[in-house]
Amino acid sequence: MPQQYTLIKLRMLELPEALRELKGEELYLVAATLRPETMYGLTNCFALPEGEYGVYRTKSGELFVCSERAARNMAHQDMMSKECAPVLKLKGADIIGAGLKAPLCKYEKVYLLPMLSISMSKGTGIVASCPSDSPDDWAALRDLQKKKELRKKHNIKDEWVLNYNPIPIIKTKTYGDMTAPNLCDILKVKSQNDK
Repeated sequence: MPQQYTLIKLRMLELPEALRELKGEELYLVAATLRPETMYGLTNCFALPEGEYGVYRTKSGELFVCSERAARNMAHQDMMSKECAPVLKLKGADIIGAGLKAPLCKYEKVYLLPMLSISMSKGTGIVASCPSDSPDDWAALRDLQKKKELRKKHNIKDEWVLNYNPIPIIKTKTYGDMTAPNLCDILKVKSQNDK
């Protein structure tokens, strides 16, 4: 049976240089999630720096930034034309640092950050990050917050990461309302590179 995802549209508040030719258009990063209730805990989004992304026009006229595979899947659901030709192709690194407006989020503005473990063959290639509940999201955000050299390598400004803390949204008996940070501590996960 096919996996059913919910698409989350994250409006781009300003366009990075790679998207300047689309000025005046409404552009959205689209993340696919199995757990839309976690959007209340969103602190940022992630893209794979080396990942290949495209800008695709939906039948309603909106422009979505996502992987080619995700765009093809949306075309099969009649959201895009069957040709599914990108308006523009780009790498994840081209859009890292983009400011975003996320639905249901306590932060007025969140940023697109690098995550090195994204699979371009799942979802859309864009990850909506909920670090209170996802160990992968917490490990990647914590790496960027604690490792100045990693921020420098990916041209991440301090204000994009340092003031964004996990937002508690789901409480469990065993791990409290910060499941991911607590699990990472218990399992001694020190980095997003830990397996």
